[in-house]
Amino acid sequence: MQTNFTLAALADPQMRDSEKILRTCVHCGFCTATCPTYLLLGDELDSPRGRIYLIKDMLEGGKPATAQVVRHIDRCLSCLSCMTTCPSGVHYMHLVDHARAHIESTFTRAWHDRLIRAVLAFVLPYPKRFELALLAAAVGRPFAPAIRLIPQIGPRLAAMITLAPKRGAAPPAEAPIVASPKRGRVVILEGCAQPPLKPSINAAAKRFLARCGVEVAPAPGEGCCGALVHHMGREEQALDFVRANVDAWTGLIDDGGLDAIVITASGCGTTVKDYGCMLREDAAYAAKAARVSALAKDITEYVATLDWTPSSVRKLTLAYHSACSMQHGQKITELPKTLLRKAGFIVKDVPEGHICCGSAGVYNIMQPELAAKLRDRKLGHIARLKPQAIATGNIGCMTQLAVGTATPIVHTIELIDWACGGPAPAGLT
Repeated sequence: MQTNFTLAALADPQMRDSEKILRTCVHCGFCTATCPTYLLLGDELDSPRGRIYLIKDMLEGGKPATAQVVRHIDRCLSCLSCMTTCPSGVHYMHLVDHARAHIESTFTRAWHDRLIRAVLAFVLPYPKRFELALLAAAVGRPFAPAIRLIPQIGPRLAAMITLAPKRGAAPPAEAPIVASPKRGRVVILEGCAQPPLKPSINAAAKRFLARCGVEVAPAPGEGCCGALVHHMGREEQALDFVRANVDAWTGLIDDGGLDAIVITASGCGTTVKDYGCMLREDAAYAAKAARVSALAKDITEYVATLDWTPSSVRKLTLAYHSACSMQHGQKITELPKTLLRKAGFIVKDVPEGHICCGSAGVYNIMQPELAAKLRDRKLGHIARLKPQAIATGNIGCMTQLAVGTATPIVHTIELIDWACGGPAPAGLT
């Protein structure tokens, strides 16, 4: 794609990187075939190619974002399916993140949009605040149909209530005893939304790693990975989270070393693996962030490096839902299924598995109608497999899919831990 940026514009490192990404695009349109919003809406501007044209025009001309640009960028899930499909290697993720930051700084949204986004940015990245929000959602659940009718903000408020689990999360398990001899030392990202929603995921990871002789070190000062606000264009808030995590983990790396920074939510994993890029222009943090990104591993990547054998064979039929952040963001496709089969499970691929379920961070709150259509489409494909449970590696997908099905939805590490002597995941026997 030919571009015409001014030299002054290209003096900005982020603009320079976006210009390189734009030049990589050859207009082929392969991305439209795998874009969820183009699949639903059939509008060229709701495809990656169409959004690239809009972003090019906006950035190249140094223009503030328009309502049209905002509408179509907001509809993008950042599922990154287009990056898997693209034969030219267009790094759409960095381009659309730049566009979102530009929108945040140049466009004044309607009051109700600003309000919802501010609430999400204030609540979701902070576990204690999120726990209180879940209590409020439980109180408001009976009133959700009426809340949905409130002009402008009703559908989004109702989506928040609907997505909140009907039951409170189980209390976290006691810290497991690490088997001897000690074979490794890692840190596990606790995250922000996952502990209030499902602490059993990290508890299962810690039990499994302890059996394998791997110490899980605490990381004081660690917090949200930054993804939730990063994808809302709130760049400074996101980078504050990133720097705090880099500091927390660097302290552990320098004091005793780490074999890996293990992440049990694939959405977080995609972001942490990008820390080196996010802080590349920060002289004080660039090298530290690059070192952190190099150590970041999804839990399945780290499990694959360990020596383990299931203690019992559980012939349970699973539909494996590959989160977009797992297959498109981190390019981890077959490994989770291989590990589940090693643990004794029967694993089935979900038809049209490359299409997003509609979760995508806060997308299912900000774009509830499109998210619901994608969820129902995904669950329709899963139902045809008649699984006894759904396995996946991302808390966002688990929360999204749980709204529309009674089939248990279980994290991959919970299943592996169960097969190796841990407790049965909730809903399974």
